[in-house]
Amino acid sequence: MANVSEIAAKRRARVRRRLKRRNEDRPRLSVFRSNRNISAQVIDDRAGRTLAAASSLEKELRESLKSGADKEAATTIGRLVAERAIANGVKEVVFDRGSYVYHGRVKALADAARESGLAF
Repeated sequence: MANVSEIAAKRRARVRRRLKRRNEDRPRLSVFRSNRNISAQVIDDRAGRTLAAASSLEKELRESLKSGADKEAATTIGRLVAERAIANGVKEVVFDRGSYVYHGRVKALADAARESGLAF
């Protein structure tokens, strides 16, 4: 029987494989969620570099947020990563949810990024 990390790795690989198949040369908005924090990066896979990033671990956000592990923090991170990506000239991305279900904090981050101007 597979343990939880093996199942998550399979799901992550499946999501990434589908993204690569559908990707029309757009950067990837990747989400990482832990029990205490959330972070997002806009990654250009062809060049192998990060174009924009935001995390609930950043000093000014840590002071202003009540917790790094709630929907409010995810919404703030979504807005911030979208603003930074648009400032770097990225308007369209592909959303990479990783091994996480599109629900709760992951959905809140995606909705906030969309409202702030990123298209995916």
